[in-house]
This record gives sequence, structure tokens and C-alpha cells, in this order.
Amino acid sequence: MSVDISNFPNLALADTPVELRSLPFERLPVLCNELREYLLRSVSRSSGHLASGLGTVELTVALHYVYNTPFDRLVWDVGHQAYPHKILTGRRDRMQSIRQKDGLHPFPWRGESEYDVLSVGHSSTSIGAALGMAVAAESEGLGRKVVAVIGDGAITAGMAFEALNHAGDVHKDMLVVLNDNEMSISENVGALNNHLARIMSGKLYTTIREGGKKVLAGLPPVKELAKRAEEHLKGMVVPGTLFEEFGFNYIGPIDGHDIEALVETLRNMRNLKGPQLLHVKTKKGKGYEPAEKDPIGYHGVPKFNPDECTLPKASGGKPSFSAIFGQWLCDMAAKDERLVGITPAMREGSGLVKFSQQYPDRYFDVAIAEQHAVTFAAGLAIADQKPVVAIYSSFLQRAYDQLIHDVALQELPVLFAIDRAGLVGADGPTHQGAFDISFLRTVPNMVIMTPSDENECRQMLYTGYQCNGPAAVRYPRGSGTGIQVESEMQALALGKGRIVRQGKGTAILAFGTLLQQAKAAAEALDATLVDMRFVKPMDEALVLSLAATHDQFVTLEDNAIMGGAGSAVNELLMRSKQCKPVLNLGLPDRFVEQGTQEEIYALLGLDGAGIQRSIEQWLQA
Repeated sequence: MSVDISNFPNLALADTPVELRSLPFERLPVLCNELREYLLRSVSRSSGHLASGLGTVELTVALHYVYNTPFDRLVWDVGHQAYPHKILTGRRDRMQSIRQKDGLHPFPWRGESEYDVLSVGHSSTSIGAALGMAVAAESEGLGRKVVAVIGDGAITAGMAFEALNHAGDVHKDMLVVLNDNEMSISENVGALNNHLARIMSGKLYTTIREGGKKVLAGLPPVKELAKRAEEHLKGMVVPGTLFEEFGFNYIGPIDGHDIEALVETLRNMRNLKGPQLLHVKTKKGKGYEPAEKDPIGYHGVPKFNPDECTLPKASGGKPSFSAIFGQWLCDMAAKDERLVGITPAMREGSGLVKFSQQYPDRYFDVAIAEQHAVTFAAGLAIADQKPVVAIYSSFLQRAYDQLIHDVALQELPVLFAIDRAGLVGADGPTHQGAFDISFLRTVPNMVIMTPSDENECRQMLYTGYQCNGPAAVRYPRGSGTGIQVESEMQALALGKGRIVRQGKGTAILAFGTLLQQAKAAAEALDATLVDMRFVKPMDEALVLSLAATHDQFVTLEDNAIMGGAGSAVNELLMRSKQCKPVLNLGLPDRFVEQGTQEEIYALLGLDGAGIQRSIEQWLQA
């Protein structure tokens, strides 16, 4: 049941930006209050990202009010903060379906709305994409405007700085809005700065500024002196020198919750020439006190009652694989003072909170900079440290060259703890960990392990840590199987699988936690079930011995079938001239949609019933 819009009379009149722009300016503050309350009520019923969107209500309203979207292009970075944008662009009544199967995408999505000009999910892409659109807009000659909205976390990534550097060089008309809600780039926010932002974005200041440059152009020493004086003057009141060096005209910081100042400043900036940067200060979780006090806890929320001002506590029971990793990291750090933990801005998600508190000098959050995280680890390894890079599967994609060139090529002992491998659920196609086996197993010197339960995960992390070269342990999002986890750590025999059930006829080779789903099928079909454990090096002797006693193979993995672990089995059999029928089960050759993990595994036939059904149909064909 959706939120009753009749309780939000102003928001009811702004179902699209066209309707929003027809409202009197004086009604915008009330509209913002209604939008914030509607967002809170909606997300509390659906689950999803909350605190970021609460902080961008006024900014979203102002952008759509000033710019002629969708003709003018509005590019959001990552998309956590884009829920108000979805509400204002014709999707208000579907918000309760967000992140659910067949519902609204969790992030801006091109196929969902003409207002979503860039499909996003990973960070720091907005400025580069917006620059491409700005170049095209100039060629069109239609007066189209382009705006990129990027958060203070996302701007820490190399991609963002590369785009800023290029944008300043080509000098096309575009606006970058820096939504600063946590980094505290500047404390100079308030009425004075709002006033300065209006002056500096206004026609008089711009005319004087540009005219002065022209007058002084023929006098290099004086021009340089004037330029330095301007920078020092601006540096006294705004932290804009860095962006000015990139070639941007910097305006701000401005209060991102002052709708009047935002609209007036954006109106002034809309027709400025060249690259512009507006620095707005916002408060993550704005307007909902629990989210303001705990923006990390309220970043992504389950369904909850907003009137109770607390989130439901996670039910006890099976620990998550992230928690298993976090505990192992602390235990290993106690044994080896050379261990260093690295994360690209995913301390909470990757289970590093306890480690960061116990070993602050050996914990490094490198911000949203996956490439740097891997090369930084390489440098540590060269210096005889033992780096552990905790990273999501879909984020490791961004550091593939560094993994090859800086780690594997040099055979450096870096352990990759790959979280969110396989299907992640509600975050959808941008975050599914579908490709890591495929892109890792082609890299020489790599060891790749796929634990079937949380105890194997712990032992494989230890095994990988002991390897004198690059190693990866991939494990899924969510809870483990409930198996007893042994506190003692023992290295597994490298490249050796284990037979879980001895059967006949069919051998099921499982890579990872889908082993649990395959047990019923193995029983029903009297098949041999094998926990392969290692993708690389693979237990070739075990596979070939099974080929001598079985009629066919089934491979099972939560990775793309193409190039995955099953492909490695196929290659081995062909290379060994073992002509055995093989059924490869895994993720299909498409970007897998959102939904709960259980829903999508069932949809793809990778739950217990689906695995048995697929094997039976294949055997009968």
C-alpha cells in the first residue's frame, strides 16, 4: 500500500518537473517539507536508501525548478541520493516497489525514465558522463544545459578528478554540484556565504571578473598578480582554489537546505559560460533526527516504523560471511603484526569495524578509490607487509588492471577478500557479483577459492594469507549456513577438493555456497557431490578420476557461466581428451535483475528445486 498523497497537498501538485515548475516560488519550502516526509514514509515501508535522500530534498527541488529537465540533462552520481528525484519525476506512486523484483530500480536507470539520463550504481561517473553530454550539447546548438551532482565521498575517486581535469581543459558549459554532507570541506556556511555565493554567481561579479581578465590579458605580470590576488581573496572565504586550478569557476559553499538561496544561485549560474562548480553543504538524514544522528546506520534501512525512531534489530543466529571475515581479520592480526587491512570506503559493509577499532594503525580506508587500494596493497607487499584488501566483487572490476599489472605480474602476496560474490539481491544489476571468477581465473599466479560455508571461508582466508603470492577468497552477501566455525586456523591443501557424497552416474562439481542447495538434488539423483573449493588451481586429479567412474558432469557456481569455473572444467576435460557430457549451471549471459536473493536464485533455477529440475531435464533430453 503506497503512502496516501492526500496528506501532501503541495507534493500532489508536483508529480513531474513540469508541474513543479508551475508552482509559485513561495510554495517551495512547504513542498520540500512534504517531500521529505513522503520520502521517510515511503522508504520506511519499502526499505532502501534513506539518509542520503533526506539530505538532498531542497537541492533536487531547486535543480528541477531551475533547469528544464528532461531537455536539460541532470546526471546523478551513484544514486543513493536520487530518491527525491524519482518522486518528482512521475514515479511517486511506485516508490514502495523500489529495490523489489519488477519494481523501481534502486538507482537512476535509463530504461525507467527519460529523466534518468545515466544508469548508475557505482560512484564517480557523473562528471565524466556529463562532460560528454556537454560536448554533444555544444554541437547541437540548442541551448541544452548539463548538470552533474556528485557527493563528497564520490569526488574522492580518481575518475572524478580525471573528469574535472578534462572538463577544465576543454572548457565546455556545464555545472558540477558538489553535495558536501560529511567531509566538512569548509565550515564557512551560513547567511554570509549564501550572500557571497549569490554575488559571485551574479551578472555584476561575472562581468567584472571576465572583463578584468580581458583588460589585463596584454599585461602578463599584472594579469598574474590579479589572478593570484583573486585566488587569495576567494581562499579567505571559500575553499575553491583546488577547483579553480582545474579550470572551474567555484561558487560556494552554500546552505543546501536553503531553497531560496539554492534557486537564486542556480538561476544565476545556469547561463554562465564554461565549467562551473557549486559547492553545497547538506546534512545527511536532514529532517529526521535519528538519521541525522546516525547517517551511516540510516544509509540503507529495512522496513521500519518511523514514529518509533529506531530501526528493528537484526535477528540473532547465523553470522554473515562479512562478520566471519571481520573476526578472522582480527584474529590473524593478533598473530601477525605485518597484517594490514585495506578497504575502499566499505568499512561497515565489509565487516571491518572491529578491526579498525582494535588496530587503527593497520587499518586504511582509501576512500572510493579501488584502483589505488590494489596498488597501495602492492606497495605494502613489496615492503614485506601482508595486505588484505576487503572489496566487493562488483567493485573489484574497477581495479582489474592494477590486480594484473601491480600484483599478479609481480607475484606479490596480496589477499583479496571478495565480498558480495554472486547475487546480492535488491541492489540489482550494478552490484551483482557475477564476473569475478571469470575475470580472475585468466590471470596468471592467482589462487581463487570458493568456500561452501563459513568455516571453509575462515580456513580459506588463512590459506590465502599463507600463500606467497596473490590469492582471492570469494563469498556471498548475507548469512552463513549455521555450521560450527573452528577457532583454530589451518591451511587447506592447495588446489584440493573434497567429495561430500559418493554416488554414481552423475558427478556434481559445486564451487561455493551453492553446494548447500545441491545436496537435495544429489540425494534424489544418487549423484556424487563434490565441494571443489578451488577454481585455481583446480583439483584436476579429482576431476579426471571422477571422469573414469561417472557418465556425466554438472558444474554449479554463482558466477557467469561464460568463462567461469564450469568453463575451466570443460577445458580440462577437452585437454585431457575426456569426452564427457557437461551441464554448466550458473548465472546467464545477461545482467541479472533485482529482487531478494531467494527470488532471483529461484528465477534462475539455482535454488535446490531448480538445480534438481535442470539436471533431470538435461538427463532426459
